[in-house]
Amino acid sequence: MSTKRIRDIPDIDRPRERLIAKGAAALSDTELLAILLGSGIKGISVLELASQILDSLEQRLDRADVDTLQGVEGVGRAKACQIVAAFELARRHLLQEKDPIREAKDVLPFVQQIRDKRQEYFVCLSLNGANEVIESRVVTVGLLDSNQVHPREVFADPIADRAASVILAHNHPSGTLEASPEDLALTKRLVKAGEILGIKVLDHLIVTRKGHLSLKQTGNM
Repeated sequence: MSTKRIRDIPDIDRPRERLIAKGAAALSDTELLAILLGSGIKGISVLELASQILDSLEQRLDRADVDTLQGVEGVGRAKACQIVAAFELARRHLLQEKDPIREAKDVLPFVQQIRDKRQEYFVCLSLNGANEVIESRVVTVGLLDSNQVHPREVFADPIADRAASVILAHNHPSGTLEASPEDLALTKRLVKAGEILGIKVLDHLIVTRKGHLSLKQTGNM
C-alpha cells in the first residue's frame, strides 16, 4: 500500500497547515523536514523522503553535511544545501539564546523526535549550573515493551560534559501515559547513581504522541 501524497492528505493534516494551526512544536521531525524539503521526487512523496533521510542519518540530522545528505536517494545538492543552511541558522540563533529548563514542558522540544517511535528510546539531557541544556542524546534504543538502561551509559556523557544535572526521558510506544513499575525502579536507581556522581537527576519524563508525564510532578522522584 503506497503512502499518500501531500495533495491527497486533507488540508488539516498537511504539515504546513498543521504548523499554522498548531505551531511548529506540534509537528514531528518528519513533518518539519518535509516542509524544508518542499517536495518529493517521482515515486516518493515528500513525507517518505523526509522519513528516509532521518532513518539514514539515525535521527542526527543536525550533524549532517551536504555530502552525507546527497548520499540519500532523492536528495540533490539544492535540497542538501537548504537543510544544512537551515540547521546552521538555527544553531547560531540557539547559541545566542539559551533558555533554562524551568518545568517539564520546556524539555519537550528536545524529545520531540521520540514521541511516535515504535521502539522505546531513552534520552538524557545534560544541563549546566544555570539549567541550560548542554546536549541531548539518545542513550539506548530498546524493544517495543522493554529497554535495558545502565547508569554508566546514562552518565558517561554528562560526566564528560561536566554537567551539573540531567533530565531523563523515554517514550511509550503503546501510547500509555503511565509509569510502569520498571520505570519507577529505573528512576530510583539513576537518582541514586547521580547522587554518588554529584549529578542531580531533575526529572524523568514519559512522552507519547498524546502528551507527557513528569515523574517529578507526580511525586515519583
